[in-house]
Amino acid sequence: MVNDRIQNLNQLQSVVREAVDYLSTLPLDTPFSDFEDRFQVIGLERGWGDTAESVSDMLNLLLQLLEAPDHCAVEKFLGTVPMVFNVVILSPHGYFAQDNVLGYPDTGGQVVYILDQVPAMEREMLKRMKKQGLNDIIPRIIIVTRLLPDAVGTTCNQRIEKVYGTEHSYILRVPFRTEEGILRKWISRFEVWPYMETFTEDVANEILGELQTKPDLIIGNYSEGNLVATLLAHKFGSIQSTIAHALEKTKYPNSDLYWKKFEEKYHFSSQFTADLIAMNHTDFIITSTFQEIAGSKNSYGQYESHTAFTMPGLYRVVHGIDAFDPKFNIVAPGADMSLYFSYSVKSRRLTNFHPEIEELLFSAVENEEHLCVLKDRSKPILFTMARLDRVKNLTGLVEMYGKSARLRELVNLVVVGGDRRKESKDLEEQAEMKKMYELIDTYKLNGQFRWISSQMNRERNGELYRYIADKRGAFVQPAFYEAFGLTVVESMTCGLPTFATLHGGPAEIIVHGKSGFHIDPYHGDEVAQVLVNFFEKCRDDPTHWEAISAGGLKRILENFTWQIYSERVMNLAGVYGFWKHVSKKDEREIEKRRYIEMFHTLMYRKSAESVPLAVDE
Repeated sequence: MVNDRIQNLNQLQSVVREAVDYLSTLPLDTPFSDFEDRFQVIGLERGWGDTAESVSDMLNLLLQLLEAPDHCAVEKFLGTVPMVFNVVILSPHGYFAQDNVLGYPDTGGQVVYILDQVPAMEREMLKRMKKQGLNDIIPRIIIVTRLLPDAVGTTCNQRIEKVYGTEHSYILRVPFRTEEGILRKWISRFEVWPYMETFTEDVANEILGELQTKPDLIIGNYSEGNLVATLLAHKFGSIQSTIAHALEKTKYPNSDLYWKKFEEKYHFSSQFTADLIAMNHTDFIITSTFQEIAGSKNSYGQYESHTAFTMPGLYRVVHGIDAFDPKFNIVAPGADMSLYFSYSVKSRRLTNFHPEIEELLFSAVENEEHLCVLKDRSKPILFTMARLDRVKNLTGLVEMYGKSARLRELVNLVVVGGDRRKESKDLEEQAEMKKMYELIDTYKLNGQFRWISSQMNRERNGELYRYIADKRGAFVQPAFYEAFGLTVVESMTCGLPTFATLHGGPAEIIVHGKSGFHIDPYHGDEVAQVLVNFFEKCRDDPTHWEAISAGGLKRILENFTWQIYSERVMNLAGVYGFWKHVSKKDEREIEKRRYIEMFHTLMYRKSAESVPLAVDE
């Protein structure tokens, strides 16, 4: 943005004043190209703006920083400086694709999160480049995930795939490999650790081939994605951001003290070590809620739980992470508003899906796609949708419903979770599926309950929320713990009254009694009564349903949209990128990075070597 005509700070300050004075003589809409030559002569290049007005605003902001520094102005200025043109987003585990994968093992909210995040970030990058007068620069976003040769009906065996709704963003798939060759089949996220370093090397080569340059910003997702982001950021010198989504340590009580008991199945020694490395190496951490960082009065935060803990016989953590470190930033995601919008917007409704939705909900046919029938179509529908994991507690919701005679009188229950059309290889999902069958028989739910296999058609899912809203139903999210709660945001965006766990992010999304309701999944009887009270009140006073519906939508529009998210992330990349640059020679930072390298070499590698390599059959 400056050329070699400017040699020091005093000269910069003088040139900026001269430029501001000159711009004040021009019409506000004068394009930068009209005065580009004059600016180059005094030492200023492109990147300050696209018109006299935008360039003047930015230069005045710089003058303010030079003459009267202010922390708010610093963030605003650094967020405007063009620093990020190429972004790499890592999400290695699971089946990462745009169609037909939701409900597969280890494949859920983070896929939706990233596929919504990327178009919003691309739009924000394009908008900023235009405003900065850099129209000829094309931003690139690459989502890096694992290539699965045995893709079981998905596109996960395609090396590269364009992201829907974008111009310059792609999914790049790189296989896991060993000396014996490429691993063809899916493996659990708990078993990926022996492959991560080789995967990182392969990813680095693929990224350089695609971008023809080093990425400016690398964003990791989940534990293994954050570890790979750390190794790549270290290699390339890129700005690094981490997004945990869900740290396993808080999902499994005492998983540190009894790590040996869990090791064969979950390999927490590798995972917790990777988490510590990534969260300490990264430049900034994105969380969706405050609870992810520091918890609540009744629970530990995901990051707070890494402050100090012991894994007997392995190592003791004295200061794993500072929950008050300024690298933590709360940036809540939203829902894709091209797919999720209020049921009341009749002109946009996707009524072509209604016959298919009615078949899903009300068909008398029972098969692998839908089990049990709903006999009374006039009743409102209580709806939920999630992976069939223990922590999502779908079976707990079904059991609660089965026990509540009054709730069964008032509403039907529809659960979308798991996929009975194929045999799951996930042991936890197998156990939950078996329990679901048992609950159906125990409580004789057929007639009031519908179990639908997971669906990835997001357009239809959006219309499903709205169709249930037409029936004056409600959405319930009963997880024992939920880091954020994307389905909560989706349902509220569609105007569907929402009940969600108070353990985790939904407690911050919903204002109880105004935009939805908090529930405690550990007390099923109380949850049932809250639901009964709501539906009884709605029966007596239909405006109550409408008030909660409107309150939820208002809450979303004010706080949880992808536009708000992408603006914030790009600002953070500018701020932390600047500090990364100026602190390169900070001795304490150098010492910290050296310690992290040592921890990776001595602890992570040793733990990863103990994880059995998967064998293709």
